[in-house]
Amino acid sequence: MNHSKLAIDGGVPVRKKPMPPRRLIGEEEKRAVMKVFDEAIISGEAIGYNGKYEEQYEKGFVKFMGGGFADGVNSGTNALFAAIGALELDALSEIIVPPISDAGGVMPVVMAGCVPVMADSDERSYNTSAREIASVITKRTRAIIVAHIAGEPLDMDPVMDLAKARNLYVIEDCAQAQGAIYKDKLVGTMGDIASFSTMFSKHHCTGGQGGVVYTHDEELYWKAKRFADRGKPFNIKDTLVGVHNVVAGLNCNSNDLSAAIGIEQLKKLPSILEKRYKIGERIKEGLKKSEVVSMGWQVPGSRSSYWFLRLKLDLDKIKVDKKQFCEALKKEGIPVSASYRYIPCENPWFKNKAVFGNSGFPWSCSDYKGPKNPVFKFDNAIKVTDTHFNMNFNENYTKIETDDILSAIAKVEKAYLK
Repeated sequence: MNHSKLAIDGGVPVRKKPMPPRRLIGEEEKRAVMKVFDEAIISGEAIGYNGKYEEQYEKGFVKFMGGGFADGVNSGTNALFAAIGALELDALSEIIVPPISDAGGVMPVVMAGCVPVMADSDERSYNTSAREIASVITKRTRAIIVAHIAGEPLDMDPVMDLAKARNLYVIEDCAQAQGAIYKDKLVGTMGDIASFSTMFSKHHCTGGQGGVVYTHDEELYWKAKRFADRGKPFNIKDTLVGVHNVVAGLNCNSNDLSAAIGIEQLKKLPSILEKRYKIGERIKEGLKKSEVVSMGWQVPGSRSSYWFLRLKLDLDKIKVDKKQFCEALKKEGIPVSASYRYIPCENPWFKNKAVFGNSGFPWSCSDYKGPKNPVFKFDNAIKVTDTHFNMNFNENYTKIETDDILSAIAKVEKAYLK
């Protein structure tokens, strides 16, 4: 049997059975949810929100983060929306947004009546940099959203220095990066306010969807909480009788059933993070033997929480393109994605300004003095997405799986080296 022949060419694959499932949800979450149901049945009251379970979950989240304030919401997108809402920016304020991000990391800006301005990425990373952010700041800029994509911390010190010098807010989008560390600080603790996702695929979940708004600033916390619950007057003592809503906001609330899941998940989170880190580092170390594949550049002094592995491919050393290389890896049983070109300003909704009907708002508004048809530079973002590919994995991978991954890469590399 020819084990050197690539599986894509009819050979025997390195990995003959599926990778192990994640099994994020277990009996602990089931028991927690059933307890909430049982209490609702006994009391006769439906399951609600802002109850004891949500409070317990938020306290647990704050404990994990080392202090601060947290408000559970119903998605990572709405966590970012509420974080923006807490800043109470004037309409048409410019907010600098990440170059590579899920649309949920940018759309809340326009939904808040503000104008997104994209900063290019660092040429070595999916994340942006202080240098790229500085190049797009204008007199209309009021805030910066930075995303820690793939669990890799962005270089935050220069960004915070820049923001302080320009008197700008910083929102950390930590949807993919809970538990990641930058110079001994957890991501989410360095900006003015942060958003997290707790959807089913993230480091911990609160069910199918969920999110958390987090900050060390108590005033911003209360503003975010009000915004996320239709402007209810939380922590406002002098509200007039009969006044129930003090600001305009939407219903972004989480609920006690989701929180009950989250409580159990937070207990597992440290172990999940440690396992994912060890797997990522084991593969990083193993790739040092490769001539064409390496772990993507990471900021010195940072520790990735590895939501997925960002791998760099040296295209000059192989005789096929990235798509073919990744297809060959897939046939060997390795879960890779050839492209992560999630560049928001390339999306039709962004390019066509398709936000509020055909109005073109916010760009078309006569009160907005910025470019009506903005053109953004994203050469670095294109370069990094063209030269990198992603590998999905989970914390249940053992040495067997990591050895198979490294063996498959070595096999494909050998076949395609120039």
